[in-house]
Order: sequence, then structure tokens, then C-alpha cells
Amino acid sequence: MEILTPNDLKDKFRDPWIAPYQKVLTMVDGDMVEIVEYHPCISGSQWMIYQYQHSSDIVLKARRDGNRHTFLVKTGRSNLSLKPSLHAAGIEEVSVVGDEVRVVHAGLAGAGVGAAMCRGMAEGVKRVELQDVGGGSKVGRATVVTPRLKKVVIGIDDTDTKDEGATWTLAHNVGVELAKHGYEYLDHVTVQLYPHNPNKTQNCVGIALVFAVKPGQKDDLVREVVKLLKKGTLSDKTAIAVLEGIEIPKKLRYYGEAAKKSMITLETAEKVANEVGVELIEVTGSQGKIGALAALGMYNDVEEAVKVYY
Repeated sequence: MEILTPNDLKDKFRDPWIAPYQKVLTMVDGDMVEIVEYHPCISGSQWMIYQYQHSSDIVLKARRDGNRHTFLVKTGRSNLSLKPSLHAAGIEEVSVVGDEVRVVHAGLAGAGVGAAMCRGMAEGVKRVELQDVGGGSKVGRATVVTPRLKKVVIGIDDTDTKDEGATWTLAHNVGVELAKHGYEYLDHVTVQLYPHNPNKTQNCVGIALVFAVKPGQKDDLVREVVKLLKKGTLSDKTAIAVLEGIEIPKKLRYYGEAAKKSMITLETAEKVANEVGVELIEVTGSQGKIGALAALGMYNDVEEAVKVYY
């Protein structure tokens, strides 16, 4: 076994059949790990999504958004039975050791090169424990070691007025600004809320910003979000909701669905938030808590999030 950093790999291997991944991040929540990878290709990388879902029983969900792969996995080991075309690549093992996440990738031919070499050169990778390089008819196998991160999702609502502003743009700019300060800004999700709400400004949407942060960074992240929103909001009703972890509680999902189809009271929002362990924070007012909480309930289902219910 050879232990190599991303720079070691780049110095040692300059072959034309290696295409480095851009970034790899791993977020931990109990025995669940969410792996986010930025692949060098776009639609062609759907092959990897298909293979991992069909080859590894520890891969619970896999999806692609552009060149970004998201794998929801459980810690443990999968007994891969690699076969050309049918089961050509997969995750063999996932473990969390201290502040590190260890993911063993294995694959045949080009998939093996991706497992060992391409991922190993990505930003976010600490080192690779290289068992087999792969390529051709050979199996490639490597343990990709990344820092342990935590997922934090922040719902935002009511930052504009009927005459000016846009919550989605302000929220995105908040995410971009925080990315400059070392927080991993992963996603921005627009969630359509009840269109007949008499209190709405115009389109009636809430926003969810998704971050990956180092352990202990959550409180600093939230303080920065509040500070930036206070600076940019045009409303006296702005509020946020903060969800830690990977899974969305069922009660929070039900709340999000209800907020798309009906009027929700502030009292109901506060009750649900308390029951599911979500922190609600007034930035300039309390009304925004309703939509901010709803955005958290729908952020991981983008197709449903944008639907309008009449």
C-alpha cells in the first residue's frame, strides 16, 4: 500500500487517462455519511451514479446534479462482486475514525482509475491509501481520506418588500460571501410556498442554503448569516431556521408540504420547530420563521420544492 497526498499524486502521475475530480467532501451524522463529489465530466458521470447504486448495498441514495455527485451511505462494508459492465465500480467500505472519513472505492478498468487516481487528486482530500492503480483489465482500489464535516441547512424568508428586493438573490449572495471565508456553500434551493398567502410580497418562496462545515463551526456560520442578512434585508419580518444533520425529520417534511398548500400560523411553525429540534432566529422579525422552516422541510427534493399548488 502506498500513501499519497493529492500533490503527490499529481507529481507522480501525469498520464493522459487521468482526469482529476475537482473536490470531495464528506459530512457525518451518526452512522450516515453524505459524500459530495465534483466530477471532471458532466452527464457522462451519470454512469458512476448507476454503478454505485447497483453494486454497493451501503449506498442508500445517489444522484447527480450537473457534475456534482451526492451519495448517501451508511458506515460498514459491502461485499462487492465486480463484473465488467454489470457491476464495474462501487464503494467497498465506509468508516469514520476520529476527525477523518475513510471511503474505500474499487472499480474495473476506467472505474478503477477513478477510484484510485482521479478522486485522490481532488481538493478536500487529505490523502489516498493506494492499494491498486487500476486501468485496463485490472482492479483499482483506494481508500480516500477526507476531513469529517457537518451538514448545516439554513432556511431564510421575508427579506424583500412588495416593491423591491428578492430573497433568492440576497440568500445566494450570503452563501457566496460565506464561501470566501472558508465555509463550503453546497446548494441554494428555492421552495415555492402557498401562492394565495395574503401576506406574501410577490412569488412567495423560501430559500434553503446548504453548507458543509467543520465541527464547531455551526454557531459562527449562523452568526455570519444573521449579520449579512441584517445588512442586506429590506424587510422587518426576516427570520432564519437552522437544521443540523443529514436527515430531515418526517414531521418537518410534513410541515413543508403543508406550507406549500395552505396557510400556516407562526404558533404552528414554532411548535414544529421545537418538536424537531430546529432553531428559529429572528433577524428583523418573526413572520419569516414560517417560510424559513418550510424551506428546510423541502430542500432535498428540488422537483417537489418548486411545484405550485393552487
